Amino acid sequence: MAPQYAPSMRSRLAPILLLVQIIFIALFACYFEIDSQKRARDGTAFNTFYPEFQDVNVMVILGFGFLGTFLVRYGFSSTGFNLLVAVMAVQWALILNGLESWYYNGKIVINLRSFVYAEMCAVPALISIGTVLGKMNPVHLILIAIFEVSGFVLNVWLLHIITKTPLFNGIMLLHIYGAFFGLMLTWLLYRQGSEQPFEKEKISRNSGVFSMLGTLFLWMFWPSFNSVLVDNYPHGRKLEAVCSTYLSLAVSAATAAAVSVASSPKGKLNLVQIQSSILAGGVAIGVAMPVVHKPWEAMTLGFLAAVLSTTGYKYLKSHMVVVFQCHDTCSILSTHGLPGLLGWMAQFLLLKDFDDHTTAIRFAVFHITSLFITLTILILCINHSSGKYCFSLFWRPPQDRKCFDDQAFWEASVDKVMYLLFNTRVVHDIFFPPFLCSFPTL
Repeated sequence: MAPQYAPSMRSRLAPILLLVQIIFIALFACYFEIDSQKRARDGTAFNTFYPEFQDVNVMVILGFGFLGTFLVRYGFSSTGFNLLVAVMAVQWALILNGLESWYYNGKIVINLRSFVYAEMCAVPALISIGTVLGKMNPVHLILIAIFEVSGFVLNVWLLHIITKTPLFNGIMLLHIYGAFFGLMLTWLLYRQGSEQPFEKEKISRNSGVFSMLGTLFLWMFWPSFNSVLVDNYPHGRKLEAVCSTYLSLAVSAATAAAVSVASSPKGKLNLVQIQSSILAGGVAIGVAMPVVHKPWEAMTLGFLAAVLSTTGYKYLKSHMVVVFQCHDTCSILSTHGLPGLLGWMAQFLLLKDFDDHTTAIRFAVFHITSLFITLTILILCINHSSGKYCFSLFWRPPQDRKCFDDQAFWEASVDKVMYLLFNTRVVHDIFFPPFLCSFPTL
């Protein structure tokens, strides 16, 4: 039977990319300039800030890119589409973040800190596309990213202008924003019959190894991600953020392993469950960073986040499909949503820097209210019928039997390449040559 839609994306992807990129080039040519001073305006030296910028870049490109390769036939698309969405979202975030500077000065001056802000504004889009991973084409993902980055920047601006919330506090809501945006997205684009797993929605032993590599990248560089925008005043606050994040991640990794084994009928570890949960501590501590000052607080938060995330993956994912019609491919609710909400709730329990408790409570209530107002506006702007028509018909999403398959988008002989890429013997020979592996094994 011939496919309903032609496999070529020439009439959709190429015009969108070329048009948007030409517009971006024109805007950058007219209004942008690079801050070429030896020291940035905020007093941060290039040599000091560049390593942190690299760490965030590794997380955005390699961490989130490899994280989705657990799908056995979707490795090319997971890494390639992640890069495509990231670069488009970062350029758009640079433009949006510079609107205020353009309004007052007529020019937008960018530096490394500007790029870090932009990459962190792009992260919610990378989180959200995890909920629809394998079910959308790259045109969908780019449109989703542009729309979501706009809403997120608007949300941060509202918090900063109206409640005087520091930019770091508003930006670290990216986990909550990205997770619930993704859930609304997968509800909007729900496919009938998703109660049963898709034909190619599978994980293999070898693809799981590459996916675990993405998790390890995220785990290693998460302390930089949480501390890169923290002001080092009072002195030592940035070190405090790094140490708290590491402790929270360490505890969440150990706790996730324990809960995974305890919840398994056979008493074994579940790879995808572990991947979803060992990062929960980093998510929770990132949201609660302004009020976490003691090591035990960070460790307790990591423990609770791992328990919540692991049990959420075990019991919530299947129920979300049946009850709410939300087919969450990468368990984003368990990985980012629930730990993010836990970190936000921890702000109520650990508030110590406010002498006036009434002001603190008003701040927290308005903080979360502004977020949900933004999400509500999103739902109203894209109602169920018109949004589904736009995404499902005009942009030609893959058929159900073509979901989670690289062959729908990539020209290469995917099966042979993926076999060579994920073949255990090939990978083993590359990293462990025969002359290094001549010792007897147990």
